[in-house]
Amino acid sequence: MGNLKYSLFIFLGACSYGILASIVKLGLQAGYSVPELTGSQYLFGLLLLLLSFPFIKKTKITLKQTAALLLTGASLSLTGILYGMSLDRNPASIAVVLLFQFTWIGILLEALYEKKMPSKAKIISSILLIIGTVFASNLINSGSHPIQAEGLIYGLLSAVTFAVFIFASGKAGKGIPTIQMSIFITFGGLLLIAAFSGPVLISGGIQLEGLWKFGLLMALFGAIFPIVFFAIGSPHLDSGLATIVGSAELPAAVAAAMLILGERISEAQTFGIVLILIGISIPQFTLKKAAKNRFST
Repeated sequence: MGNLKYSLFIFLGACSYGILASIVKLGLQAGYSVPELTGSQYLFGLLLLLLSFPFIKKTKITLKQTAALLLTGASLSLTGILYGMSLDRNPASIAVVLLFQFTWIGILLEALYEKKMPSKAKIISSILLIIGTVFASNLINSGSHPIQAEGLIYGLLSAVTFAVFIFASGKAGKGIPTIQMSIFITFGGLLLIAAFSGPVLISGGIQLEGLWKFGLLMALFGAIFPIVFFAIGSPHLDSGLATIVGSAELPAAVAAAMLILGERISEAQTFGIVLILIGISIPQFTLKKAAKNRFST
């Protein structure tokens, strides 16, 4: 039951991050740029987390832990930057498929770290997730579009950084209270955004005429909820399983596009979403069966 509970936190965090795409689209339609929106996301996220700081449980953390948490946050914000650059150069269906290569990359990271082969359930799950991503992203029905090699590189790099975020979030903050850990991760993300677009962050990220409502929503669904939920769940699961459950981001993104943006979901996308959900479920059933066998013996 414990693993299922922590998997649910990862699932909720991934769904929150999936909703973010629709909020970004609304912000872009309103005339704001990606740096303005992203800067506002992490700025508001950090401010909201800091409001709770006087009331939360805190512990002393080492310089090594601080650096690890800052780098974890930087990997998440770098994912957003690289994914945006991939979207700018190639169709969204291509960019999404490239980003979702984080599933097998995350399992590979775990295998290298643990120095052992992934389980059969994780391999089967990864195959289903990759096939499901192709269908759910509507790649098959997207028609022929010019593909830029530069965009492919950015897309694959976004997959690597997102896999690193999921892997690191389970390792960097063990023993640190969730909100305290989330503050450092969010600050790390903000530092990287500031390094990429400092003047835009200062001039655009703090303005209160319209941008604030997008920044606040993006802070909740793109910074606070994913970071806090991953911070709760990841330390209690192996990174391969956390990566698989994190694939819930794509079904959530498709559902949010339908509900928020009024986009139509095709039969192929529905089939892809079902495959992804099956892929996420397989390791859960395997763990439940293993726990049941241990209990019965």
